[in-house]
Amino acid sequence: MIARFFSTSKPIHLVLVTLYAFIIFCLVRYNSLSESMDLKELSITLLLFLVVFISISVLAFFITKNNLTQRNSYKILFYVLFLAIIPVTLENNNVLVSNLFVILALRRIFSLRNNLRVKKKLFDAAFWITMAALFHFWAILFFALIFAAILLFSIPHIKNWIIPLVGFLCVAIILICYSIITTDTYTEAFNFIEPLDLDFSTYNNIAFIVGITIILSFALWATFFYIKGFTDKPKQFRSSHVLVLYTAIIAFIIILISPDKNGGEIIFFFAPLAIIMANFIEGVSERWFSEIFIWLLILTPLAKLTLLYIV
Repeated sequence: MIARFFSTSKPIHLVLVTLYAFIIFCLVRYNSLSESMDLKELSITLLLFLVVFISISVLAFFITKNNLTQRNSYKILFYVLFLAIIPVTLENNNVLVSNLFVILALRRIFSLRNNLRVKKKLFDAAFWITMAALFHFWAILFFALIFAAILLFSIPHIKNWIIPLVGFLCVAIILICYSIITTDTYTEAFNFIEPLDLDFSTYNNIAFIVGITIILSFALWATFFYIKGFTDKPKQFRSSHVLVLYTAIIAFIIILISPDKNGGEIIFFFAPLAIIMANFIEGVSERWFSEIFIWLLILTPLAKLTLLYIV
């Protein structure tokens, strides 16, 4: 029933998914709000939910616009279900903002396929990724997607390889100028750079392990069929689907190397995974299997809550 309901794309789907995301967001943020309930904290919290809402809306827009899935609402449903399964992704303010900038960059990168306003899109993508890196440094790895898109979409002219560097330098110069004005030194501008960290001890939590295990299991299953189905995709869209895989790989690398692992960095993985999962569900002919698949994702957060009370 749920699979059939979300098998079309209607405004009501975005409303319901946003409402669900708002409930999860409020539950996650409840303790911090109850401890310091003042106007400033409330305003910041509402702005952060606005960041989540814009992320969902932009994700739905660019996926539909670039025909990465069929005309349905599975992508936003999966994206929000992932947030519910790993709710810690909604606790880290910097990662939430960084993820929004990454999604804005993905919108520009995937639209390069039509070869219209290429220079502007390359600049915008580099600008947004650099902005994302200011809030979570290793988001800078998404820069590789820009050059992958140039190759995959056969964008000619050597100057198109230089434009992303101009977008990067634009943010860097503004940041250095701001640092000089506020601190009288340019070195403060580089404080956002973070080291590599392969320590996963902070993930040693039963509820978190259950959630990430289910997501990764479904991700591997869906990715296998996603790759297998490349030959069935229209030829003009195959490069875009390859780019989705590259996005997922880069997001996974960011998860592995990010310092201060608190689970928030996993949110970078959700956008490409939502596309992969949506494509998988679209290819399932047995409606009952789609229902079970989606219901498992819906019930996982409840199972995690049960584990927290038992353990």
